[in-house]
Amino acid sequence: MNKPKMATEKGVPSNSRVLMLLGQLERMNGEAMMRDVETARQVTAKICHLIQTQEKSGKEVMSKGSSGMEVILASLENTRDVQTTLNILYILSELLTVGRGRRVGVFVSKGGTGILFQILITASKELPPSEELMLQLHSLLAKVGPKDRKFGVKARLSGALNATVNLTKQNLQNTKVLLPCLQVLRVYSTNSVNAISLGKNGVVELMFKIVVPFSKKNISLLKVALDALGALLKSKTNARRAVDAGHVHALLALYQDWHHNDTRHRHMLIRKGLLVCLRNITNIKLGRKAFIDADGMRILYYSSTECLPVRTLDPLVNTSSLIMRKCFPKNRLPLPTIKSAFLYQLPHVPVVGPVAQLYSQPLGVDDVVDESDDNEETDADTENDTDNEEDKKDPHTENEDIETDLNKLHPKKNPGRPFEELKVYERFFLELSEDFQGYNFEPSKSASTTSSSFSSTRATRPIIVPTAQALSPKHVPVTSFQGDCNPSKGERRPPSPSVPTPAPPASLTPLELDTIHLTKDQDRKEEAHIPSPDTLTTLSSLIRPPSQAQTIEQALAHVLECVSLEATGALNTGEDGGQGVKPNGSPVNGTRHIQSPLLLEDIANRRVGGGGSNWGSDCGSEGTEDEGGEGAVLEVPDTALLLPLHDPDLYVEMVKGTHSVPQYAEVAYPDYFGHIAPTFREPLQERVYGVQRSKIFQDIERLIHPNDIVDKVVYDLDIPSCPVIEDNGESLKFNSQFESGNLRKAVQMRKYEYDLVLNSDINSNHYHQWFYFEVSGMRVGTTYRFNIINSEKSNSQFNYGMQVLMYSVQEAISGRPRWVRTGTDICYYKNHFARSSIAAGGQKGKSYYTMTFSTSFSHKDDVCYFAYHYPYTYSTLKMHLSKLEALRTPQIYLRRDVLCETLGGNSCPLLTLTAMPESNSNDHICQFRNRPLIFLSARVHPGETNASWVMKGTLEFLMGTSLLAASLREAYIFKIVPMLNPDGVVNGNHRCSLSGEDLNRQWQNPNPELHPTIYHTKSLLQYLAHIQRAPLVFCDYHGHSRKKNVFMYGCSVKETVWQSNITATSSDLQEDLGYRALPKILSQIAPAFSMVSCSFVVERSKESTARVVVWREIGVQRSYTMESTLCGCDQGKYKGLQIGTRELEEMGAQFCVALLRLKRLTGIRNHQHLLDLESDIIGTQSKVVSSSPSTYVMEEDEPSFLEAIDYSAESNDEDGEPEIEQGIEVQENANHLDRLSDCETNHKD
Repeated sequence: MNKPKMATEKGVPSNSRVLMLLGQLERMNGEAMMRDVETARQVTAKICHLIQTQEKSGKEVMSKGSSGMEVILASLENTRDVQTTLNILYILSELLTVGRGRRVGVFVSKGGTGILFQILITASKELPPSEELMLQLHSLLAKVGPKDRKFGVKARLSGALNATVNLTKQNLQNTKVLLPCLQVLRVYSTNSVNAISLGKNGVVELMFKIVVPFSKKNISLLKVALDALGALLKSKTNARRAVDAGHVHALLALYQDWHHNDTRHRHMLIRKGLLVCLRNITNIKLGRKAFIDADGMRILYYSSTECLPVRTLDPLVNTSSLIMRKCFPKNRLPLPTIKSAFLYQLPHVPVVGPVAQLYSQPLGVDDVVDESDDNEETDADTENDTDNEEDKKDPHTENEDIETDLNKLHPKKNPGRPFEELKVYERFFLELSEDFQGYNFEPSKSASTTSSSFSSTRATRPIIVPTAQALSPKHVPVTSFQGDCNPSKGERRPPSPSVPTPAPPASLTPLELDTIHLTKDQDRKEEAHIPSPDTLTTLSSLIRPPSQAQTIEQALAHVLECVSLEATGALNTGEDGGQGVKPNGSPVNGTRHIQSPLLLEDIANRRVGGGGSNWGSDCGSEGTEDEGGEGAVLEVPDTALLLPLHDPDLYVEMVKGTHSVPQYAEVAYPDYFGHIAPTFREPLQERVYGVQRSKIFQDIERLIHPNDIVDKVVYDLDIPSCPVIEDNGESLKFNSQFESGNLRKAVQMRKYEYDLVLNSDINSNHYHQWFYFEVSGMRVGTTYRFNIINSEKSNSQFNYGMQVLMYSVQEAISGRPRWVRTGTDICYYKNHFARSSIAAGGQKGKSYYTMTFSTSFSHKDDVCYFAYHYPYTYSTLKMHLSKLEALRTPQIYLRRDVLCETLGGNSCPLLTLTAMPESNSNDHICQFRNRPLIFLSARVHPGETNASWVMKGTLEFLMGTSLLAASLREAYIFKIVPMLNPDGVVNGNHRCSLSGEDLNRQWQNPNPELHPTIYHTKSLLQYLAHIQRAPLVFCDYHGHSRKKNVFMYGCSVKETVWQSNITATSSDLQEDLGYRALPKILSQIAPAFSMVSCSFVVERSKESTARVVVWREIGVQRSYTMESTLCGCDQGKYKGLQIGTRELEEMGAQFCVALLRLKRLTGIRNHQHLLDLESDIIGTQSKVVSSSPSTYVMEEDEPSFLEAIDYSAESNDEDGEPEIEQGIEVQENANHLDRLSDCETNHKD
């Protein structure tokens, strides 16, 4: 070995005593040290004394620039004298004890670990080995091992493993030597190869000899032995070895012994070590079986229950909970098949993909059972309860999903289809060629006549678009709103019962479509749908005159927080519109009467909901015809003043023209009555400490106390003739057979606890998230627990303050028709129901998740509805559009076309909305035709109902009478597809259309037959691109289930390149920064909007989404997805509150205001706002913390959840730290989130 020259650091006195001694030691290295042993001993002893007594001496040796460590290690390697070796080991021990981190790193980098192993091997060959030398060697190795990443490999290659094992076996009674040996074995065992090797050498058995029942002696020794044993048992081979030797029973006995004797809880680490050993053994199937056979479930359940009152014992409870959940026998979902309960045969099946696999599945295959339990020893899920392997990655690693192909990052206008094919879509853009020669612009003309004449001119020009299937005459699209109000005779209706059936008893009378008769005569109905001339005159008088342009500019100069639903939501209730609210803010408690055969004389003793009785079936007990007969009266809250766009009668008519796969014949009361947003705030629910753990323990009790389980099916859609199972009144009644409903099965598990199973999307075997169902037969004041047991996402906002929504019919009839947030003890966690590999995309060993909540009911014999989010049905949309047409004034150009017909036979509406030209002069017509286009769409995902509420706010603002609305109509032409997936919405799907596919992944190559709404919407945009009229803004409204606030995703070459490692020239990064203007404006004026959450990164997995395709192929720079939270806000005015329909509609209105401000900004000659955006991006880039990898959950591309909560601690935390819920870590992580980049790449379209 080359002799290192002793160097001194600048500033250290050259006459330093320790450095002089090190210099002397350096000169002795080599043969001189072996010749002059006594001198070497004296020098090393003096150095050791100096370092022990003078702190500065150690600093001088370890200071930067000093070669002291090299000299010491060289001396250690060269000496053959035991005493000199010991002296040097004492020196190293002192040096590495202080400031261990950096000093140990220096020691490892200089090759110290290898030298220690060499001395260990040499010393072990001497008989007997020096006890003191072995003690010091292992003490040093125990300090160094955790800091040396290659420690295990070095130990194995040098042969040190056997040396340590032999020493351990020889000193089982010598605790002084045994302790450091066990500490080193603990480090050895962290290497999986070493663990297997040590297991073969009998170390597992050796550890069980050391681990003893409760004793107050040798606690430290026992703790280290358990740590080493736990590390060894991570190896499946060692775990099997332990099971075969019967050690599972021994570990449980030891745990019981320590649990009962450690009454003062001073030895929690020993108990935790025993549990960790059990946890690692139960990672294999054989271990789980041995645990069950040894009555482990009962032992841990009762011991954990006794630990619950003591908060400091939470690590024991959490680890016990994990073991019990892991060993809980996997159950199959109580379903005959995971495919949807509703069957819809596709006209043709895709060649590849999940739908193709679904159709190619052989008959008779059990797609519910999880075969992995029989032949797989899966422990992938057991270590990470979030199921997101990406969560384990280094947060600083590159996001592999980011698009790195610069050719794909530069938008290229590519209409894709020849103009000859696209010319047919010219009929949807009449406004671009309309000359208005037949239109009378005289203001003296009566408003109603003017409006009617314009409507009639539109009706004479029906729009017919060729689809894959030629439309029959009965399905010819019309532009009149009234067309959907009165379906033609040829349209399909739910079939009438072929055989008369006995009338259900009064208590079970459902609200059925064909039994609801409207009391209004035709004249009154027309009054409801067509505004009177007086109304129109009032509306038109509020339209902005041209002379008020200056007023508009002043209004736009402010941050427009005044645009709220209080101002815009009521629309045209007139000056007296505010009288619909009492002074205290509660809705009017008035009722109007509708003739109906449905007998609701008194809701206290009458069944007012769908009742769960299948329309047209003979399900249920027979009963005599109710005495009320057809003279019964249904009380309906008078919400006309507060809900000007809702009409129960009109809604029923809309439902009759809606086509569903199950042919629904009932109407849900919330959709019938309407919803008035509560006037009170609904804060995010504070999570109760330990709530998830308590729910898990209740689930485990099902196995411990099976006699308490009822296990009775009370609702089952897989029995189509009789989904509601009658009983003696001891169970709740459920129903979901209405538009947008989703509940497949309800099983009563305990007297007041129900397991609920959701229905898959049609032509799919997963996507369980959206729910909407009815409950009745409840007892007042009783707390019921509901468990939705087949959720698939790995986490949910239900863990972070979100509550379910409930609608009470009693409350509605009392004058408070509204959805309210409800539920206590809400949490979301992995359960024991196995997901089959068929459902999990080929992955084995997966589990479903439970969303559980508890609630009580305030009214006897009430009928209540529960929903994932505020429902907004397709029929509601049709009703709203019909009511919106009634708000049209002569100054508003509004046209409704039928874009196409869906697979299910429902029409997809397309709205065109702008301001009428001031006259038919050439100048005015030219200005009219050349307005920029804004293209909006929503509800491509049926479960994201919040998108429809935002769209409702947008539409109401655009049809409003405010000066801003009038100015906006004059600035732009709006093309709006308010619901891209009507079939999914109607049938209660969460993600897909009837094709079983996510329509927002079909934009690259949509099929005209399977994806007609996407195909024709894209064709509209392609047509606009061909005629050089691509929209200024494209925005697709969505909802987000895992993030708070409202935010946008856009597309930027520059920001995508910044988030990746690709090299790009300055020319590659040139782009107009205007894409940031709209979200920046929204962040200034919309209280729910968060710029921090926005992202403008293009990812490969999103290349088939609307946002990316419209940006890349149509060339729309401002192409966005606007995501609205399903939960609530954590910033701004609504911080700490759950979001409601008022806030969602306000967001839709604010989006309009932002477009008006965008018009003003883009019209300004100087580009100061672009400079502001540039500085904003640069500031954002400097704040980038990391580019977290995307997480793919059921192909939904949702981000890994970023909010901190001890979600794993209650289930399977590796370290078993105490549960932290809503605590310091949550706050720290929230602060971290606030610092995240605007370019955060985790997103979902």
